[in-house]
Amino acid sequence: MLRLPAFALERPRTLRAALELLAENGQSAMVVAGGTDLLPNLKHELFDPKLLVSLAEIDELRGLCASAEGGLEIGAMTPLADVATSELARTRAPALAQACGLVAGPQLRTMGTLGGNVLLDTRCQWYNQTYFWRSALGFCLKKDGSACHVVAGGKKCVAAASNDSAPALMSLGAVLHFESASGAREVAIDEFFTGDGIQNKKIAPGEILTCVRIPPMPAGHRGAYGKLRDRGSIDFPLLGVAVRLDCSSKDVVENADLVLTALAAQPKRVKRASETLAGTKLGTPAFDEAAEKVAELAYQQCRPLANIPGDANWRHEMVPVWVRRTLAAAATEPNVTT
Repeated sequence: MLRLPAFALERPRTLRAALELLAENGQSAMVVAGGTDLLPNLKHELFDPKLLVSLAEIDELRGLCASAEGGLEIGAMTPLADVATSELARTRAPALAQACGLVAGPQLRTMGTLGGNVLLDTRCQWYNQTYFWRSALGFCLKKDGSACHVVAGGKKCVAAASNDSAPALMSLGAVLHFESASGAREVAIDEFFTGDGIQNKKIAPGEILTCVRIPPMPAGHRGAYGKLRDRGSIDFPLLGVAVRLDCSSKDVVENADLVLTALAAQPKRVKRASETLAGTKLGTPAFDEAAEKVAELAYQQCRPLANIPGDANWRHEMVPVWVRRTLAAAATEPNVTT
């Protein structure tokens, strides 16, 4: 049986109190939201905090509402299940609602939070193992070792970003709001992730993600999220595909975006997707032809590594398949943005 290490637990009721605890305890403290990822990682001895600061009782970090501008504001502690079933999210950010609804299973979506999923640690089949398992291999670049077991001789960790919400939020142009004892800041999610599998997020010690803000979408906005996984629930993505289509009143594509995840340390935007789809009308041969070209672009630009379970070559072959499926889903969904 895997056991949790010894640690102290604080359950502040205000954001200010949580920030003060983090400032006072420095590197020895960690934030816990829903705990669906952190607690297994603690059992695997991937982290050894002396203090966990729970955000579970801070009501100001929960909730989803329309912004004054017509977008969305979602508290970081809002459960994934709430985002997935929210009528506001389903109508204004359908790709995000679908992505949240495909995370793990119902129980984990009830506990897991949007902020926790955005900040999910990168994953690798050589890293997300017990201490005993990892020690037998001499550990790895990401934790306690000096060798990469994915790329022979590699000097850079390639653990994969596996958060389903991230590509959807990138396609929507979301902004992340952080607070710390020294102040607040906002960062576009496009600028938040890095290519370093050890630390793939630009977040400073003592910072707490408090809110995710999504700008208003055009009237003709459509979106979809597709997820490749071994089973229909529980599993992390072997591939995630977020699609955005902004169309005119006559269903002609004016703008598009395509972001993939579970390939490398940061989500990958497919270049030239928008210009390839722009000007085509949904439901016509021209759109289908453009979708095929975009699927080929994704196949050329996105090359999975052997960093997560599942044959990398097979996952590569699945890239155009899931791009086509997700584009088709976005194109055939009714225009629901209001």
